[in-house]
Amino acid sequence: MTPVPRPTAELSADEARRIALRAQGFLGAPDRRAGVRGVLRHLGAVQLDTISVLARSHELIPYARLGAVGRRVVEDAYWTEGHSFEYWSHAACILPVEEWPHFAFRRRAYRARPQWHHDLPDAAYETVVKQLRAEGPLTATALGGANNGGEWWDWSASKVAIERALMYGEVVCTERRSWKRVYDLAERAIPDDLLHDELDDTECLRRLVRLAGQALGVGTRADIADYHRLKGEQFDAVVADSGLVPVTVEGWSKPAWADPQALVSEPRGRHRTTLLSPFDSLIWERARTERIFGLTHRLEAYVPKPKRVYGYFAMPLLSGGQLLGRVDPAREGTTLVARQVSLHGAKSVAPMAQALREAAQWVGCDSVRIERVDRPELTADLVRAVS
Repeated sequence: MTPVPRPTAELSADEARRIALRAQGFLGAPDRRAGVRGVLRHLGAVQLDTISVLARSHELIPYARLGAVGRRVVEDAYWTEGHSFEYWSHAACILPVEEWPHFAFRRRAYRARPQWHHDLPDAAYETVVKQLRAEGPLTATALGGANNGGEWWDWSASKVAIERALMYGEVVCTERRSWKRVYDLAERAIPDDLLHDELDDTECLRRLVRLAGQALGVGTRADIADYHRLKGEQFDAVVADSGLVPVTVEGWSKPAWADPQALVSEPRGRHRTTLLSPFDSLIWERARTERIFGLTHRLEAYVPKPKRVYGYFAMPLLSGGQLLGRVDPAREGTTLVARQVSLHGAKSVAPMAQALREAAQWVGCDSVRIERVDRPELTADLVRAVS
């Protein structure tokens, strides 16, 4: 690991927490004029996921920061007028189109990959590219079928080919339609001035480390590298020239770096009270979430039901700059059901009720039903507060 330079600032744990909240768009007045596209540019990546409870995660991200943005408005902001594309970042993410050149390092790595889990029949790759060229944007189904009718990963040859073309950068995912990727040729979907792989790996990595540092405000090596799923040694190679500055944070056992602009002024303004998607970039990294907010959080959707502690899609409650509990929601008709609520004492009741009411209204529900509260003595108070 590269030696860490002398820190330029010492931050208290509280200062680091507020810097992180401001950097992620949860402290201060939201930029409503920039809207959903502004949120995307500010964060640099919005994670996609198949799970939809209240809404899909990429809808919950701007909702948490801007409030009740129309869900059609969210989709149009992402997928119209060529403002974004989907690619592999932290996971499958929506990315601002201007960042296309900076993922050249990852496209090159995929092209140089020595082996793949799926064999690709002769001419399958060329066939799907030729079909896109002739017919325009298409889903995998329209290209010949997404799978062979077997297990989840039993992909058809055309699906394997189109996903490989996506990784290589010859093809772009320009939208999700009924949750299916819509593919188009990169030469049509990416503006000419951005459609290149001219930046070397060092320049790409330097840019992504700087962007991650800006989006996080302050973070450790692991925090910043994890944002775009970079390796630790990739971070080490470029951090000195990234523009981030070394800092120390009270209670953090490892070195940290900060966006210098985040240190210029004290974070002030209104805190959001909202429910967070488990895939929100504020809480992507478990160790960071525990270090900053004192909350151990994990997604339990893939945990066997009898072993779940907080529920299938437990959404943390953010209020006053703290994580004050979580709720596992569901929808039954026009009722938002809080299947399991976990509260950090009586102080969590009012903000949880507010967050549940606002979320219900956003998704078109007219009532909230509380099923189970981990602090039974607070159940009646929460029921009254959401009524």
